[in-house]
Amino acid sequence: MTSTAPAHGPVRDFAGMTVLITGAARGQGRSHAVEFARRGASIVATDICADVDTIPYPLATADDLDQTRALIEEAGGRCLATRADVRDSARMRGAVEEAVDAFGGIDVCIANAGVVSFGPVVELTDAQWATMLDIDLTGVFYTLRAVAPAMTARGWGRIITVASMGGRSGTPNLGHYSAAKWGVIGLTKTLALELAGTGVTANIVCPGTVSTDMVHNPAMYSLFAPDMDEPTREQVRGRYARLNPLGEPWTDPADVTAAVAYLASPAARHVTGETLELGAGVSARMP
Repeated sequence: MTSTAPAHGPVRDFAGMTVLITGAARGQGRSHAVEFARRGASIVATDICADVDTIPYPLATADDLDQTRALIEEAGGRCLATRADVRDSARMRGAVEEAVDAFGGIDVCIANAGVVSFGPVVELTDAQWATMLDIDLTGVFYTLRAVAPAMTARGWGRIITVASMGGRSGTPNLGHYSAAKWGVIGLTKTLALELAGTGVTANIVCPGTVSTDMVHNPAMYSLFAPDMDEPTREQVRGRYARLNPLGEPWTDPADVTAAVAYLASPAARHVTGETLELGAGVSARMP
């Protein structure tokens, strides 16, 4: 059998493009950033780099963002790494302006920043609800509103939002999270219609449980194993695996990156307003 692998290094199919990624300091955002850099893109990596009240696990740090920048440069990409809170509309506009000044424009936007907390709907505090909607939904809105005009002005762009399988069905203890992620889907589909014919597409990726710090922390483990004291990763593995038909406890960030890269590629030129699910078979149970 003849190999189809490239003879001289990775395919650089995003060479000359600029990709803006929110929540890029670690996890899925870092995975996306490094892969697009490996494939030739310049990266604008943003992250809040600070903890947030009501979120029960540590968020990324400035050191994490610096490490992402180092990995991007090691992969051969140029990087503008900047701190930005997606809840700050002016700051997101500023981040887009910095990207345009640095690289001449933005070709791909991956609205990835997101957090999670949990509790039954009747027990959620006002602060928990507000924080979740502010980051996971309004933050996406601010990002898309800032970046879309820069793309339409050039007549080309790819907008990809990261929602969740939690935005495809009700999820106990995650009502505020599900509400925000459902909102991201509706927002992105609407934008896809509004931008149709401009050369800019807008699509959604809905991962299931992804192996990141959002999932791997004591608070989340305790949610899945309330009968255990200080459950470990190995102790909860089986419980996570039972959540989907494939029996996979969690998805690797690289699998989400592959879906994002497809939606940004020429192969997806006729794809807009679509929801690409990576739920390990969960959606097969849905009507």
